[in-house]
Order: sequence, then C-alpha cells, then structure tokens
Amino acid sequence: MRAVVYHGPGQKAWEEVPMPVIIDDTDAIVRVDATTICGTDLHILKGDVPAVTDGRILGHEAVGTVETIGTGVKNVKVGDRVLVSCVTACGACRYCRESSYGQCLGGGGWILGHKIDGTQAEYVRVPFADNSTYAVPDGVSDEQILMLADILPTGYEVGVLNGKVRPGDVVAVVGAGPIGLSAIMGARLYSPAHIIAIDLADSRLEAAKQFGADITINNGREDALAVVRELTGGLGADVAIEAVGVPDTFELATQLARPGGHIANIGVHGKPVTLHLEELWIRNITITTGLVDTYSTPTLLKLTQGHAIDAERFVTHHFTLDQFDEAYDVFARAADTGALKVVLTRS
Repeated sequence: MRAVVYHGPGQKAWEEVPMPVIIDDTDAIVRVDATTICGTDLHILKGDVPAVTDGRILGHEAVGTVETIGTGVKNVKVGDRVLVSCVTACGACRYCRESSYGQCLGGGGWILGHKIDGTQAEYVRVPFADNSTYAVPDGVSDEQILMLADILPTGYEVGVLNGKVRPGDVVAVVGAGPIGLSAIMGARLYSPAHIIAIDLADSRLEAAKQFGADITINNGREDALAVVRELTGGLGADVAIEAVGVPDTFELATQLARPGGHIANIGVHGKPVTLHLEELWIRNITITTGLVDTYSTPTLLKLTQGHAIDAERFVTHHFTLDQFDEAYDVFARAADTGALKVVLTRS
C-alpha cells in the first residue's frame, strides 16, 4: 500500500510501505475511505513533536471500512463503516475509567501518526478497536463524520468545556483556523452573548462569521484588546480561547480575559511561552490546557445526525489519496488558499 511517511522536519513522502497487520487481538485493520490533514501534522513537520520519528506514517483522523479484526474484538465487525478517533483508548486503565482517554496508560492516547503508524494511508491498524472507533450513523456523509475525528471534539472539550462557557458570556477566540472555528461552533451551543473571532487572515474571519462569530477582529489592523474591553465595559472576555499555539496569541488570550475569567489553551505550542503570573494571580484567572479526550464524540455524533451542527461546512478542498503533496501545500498556505479542512478520498 501507499502512505504519507515522515522523514524528519520538513520532509515527507507518499511512498510504498508494508500493509498493516493484526498485532494484538484487540486490533482492527481499517481501509481508509476518507482522511484529512491536521494542524498538528504541520507542527510535526516543523519539528515541534520530537516523539514522531523518521519512518512514521502521519495522520490521526479517518473514516473507513473494517477489513480485518482480532479475536478479542467484540463490537466491531468486518464491513462496518467506522470513524477512527484521533485518540485511542484501552478502556481499562485509571484514566480511561475517568473518560480521560487522552492520558490512557494502557497503550492508548494520541498514538496514531505519533507513536504508531497513522491514517494518511490506504489502510491503518487501529488498536483497541472496540473503544477507539465509532459506528457511522445512517444518513451522514464520510466528510461530516471525519470532522468528528479530531477538530470538533478538540474545540468543544479543550476550548468550550474547559473554558466553562455559559449563557450570556463574552467568548473571545484567538485564531480562526479549523480548531478555532470548532470552538466557535461549540460555544454557540451555550448561547453566549457574543463570540469574538480574532485572526490575521480576512478569509478566516469571514469563515468565522459563518460558524457563529458575531464580531470579528483582524488583529493586524485593529487593537483586539481595546475592542474587547470597549465591548465589555473595560472588563474583558469571560472566556478567552487560544487556538493557534504561538507565544503572541497565548499572551493575547491572557490579556483578553476579565478578572475571574477563564483562558482555555487549545493550541499546540512548539516554543516556550512567558506566563505573567505577576499580573494574572491577582485577577483570579483560571488557565486550562489539554489534549482532547474524545469523550464528547458520541454527543457530537448525535448533534451531527440531528443537523444541530453542520460539520460538513469545514470542508473546503477535495483530493484523492495520491494527491497528498498538493493537499499539504493547500492546507499549509491556508491564509492564501482559504483552506479550512482538506479531505482526501480513495480514487
């Protein structure tokens, strides 16, 4: 089969690799019908995730068809159409029993495209298949469900739920890429008074309006802090969500939050960030970080099936699997191309 293989910072290739095989009796082999590229993949290619080593197949999101199962798999059958979650769960360890699957101690967590071969391939081995795949409901497309592999649960859990968004809140989202848009879509479920999207790209701010932001700020031309404080009588946002992963955007989020407010960091940071505790401690600020656990995936599946959220609107570009080089280029230049999520399918 063929797959996208990482060969060190800045280097990847679409090349021939061995077919995956069952290793543990809880594994499933899934034929990848649709996959996508994540911002985390770009961080890996920048060298920000040193645990990813030369020869690793990238990717941690897929919708596919089960081809083979191990003898210990009970709830997944050959021929099932499934969502492959970005987080794998053993289901038995301390953290899995608390629904903190991202911290799994039994060999799970974020491993696909990180510690084991991932989903940007024609086939993928999925460990703990009973706990790490979800049956695709009838009446929804592969593209819709694919958005639930990572970005929607990440924005919802690490941004909205960790940030404790409540009705009537002012929510400022720094970064209007796919993760920021996911946080905007999730925050809208809680009836905030205002959702403010902050970005440097006008195309992404336009997208933010479609996803539920009622105020947009281009921080290259406007002073986001001044705008938010004017809107809130000088206080600041109840919840500031950081969805980029660079020092400047994190520091902006800390400035945007009101006294007693919440800062929810979603961005993957590859460089140290200065934490101004000398200013934050007296303002009673709560800061949360997190890797997605995907405990919200069943809820998001119901919301998608019931058309309460429109996951398909994330998809802006389509490619076949053998067009990975072009897809990566389009996704990496999102400010120029207008890309939100690219979907790659079997030709």
